[in-house]
Amino acid sequence: MKLRIKMRLVMAFAALVLCAGLWAQSAQEPDAKAHTGNSDPTSRVTIEVSGGEKDTPVENASVYLKYVEERRIKKDKKVELNVKTNREGAAHIPDAPTGRVLIQIVADGWKTYGRWYDITEPKQTIKVHLVRPPRWY
Repeated sequence: MKLRIKMRLVMAFAALVLCAGLWAQSAQEPDAKAHTGNSDPTSRVTIEVSGGEKDTPVENASVYLKYVEERRIKKDKKVELNVKTNREGAAHIPDAPTGRVLIQIVADGWKTYGRWYDITEPKQTIKVHLVRPPRWY
């Protein structure tokens, strides 16, 4: 009987130590915004798409911006934004996340483009030059 009481006391003490350790660890973890030094985790990205030898603007091209939204508890979420270029060949993404993003561009008559970029500034312009696909006979 005394052995059962001692086991319960040991288990209760172990649970108390574990909870105190987890609480101390969570209190020491810095906030994600404070760690990066950036109070605004989003930025405005402008992607200028031109093509050919004369650098003509590519109108109505699909611009995909892909990134991973990290979560603490659940599985990370994959996010994809899709915009089109205007007559000047520019696509504006007002709420782009800061960090590493994949930019892909698909346009009729042009070779598909894709590349990873680091978004670090609040307002950033990315210039992309498309080329024609090779002719197949």
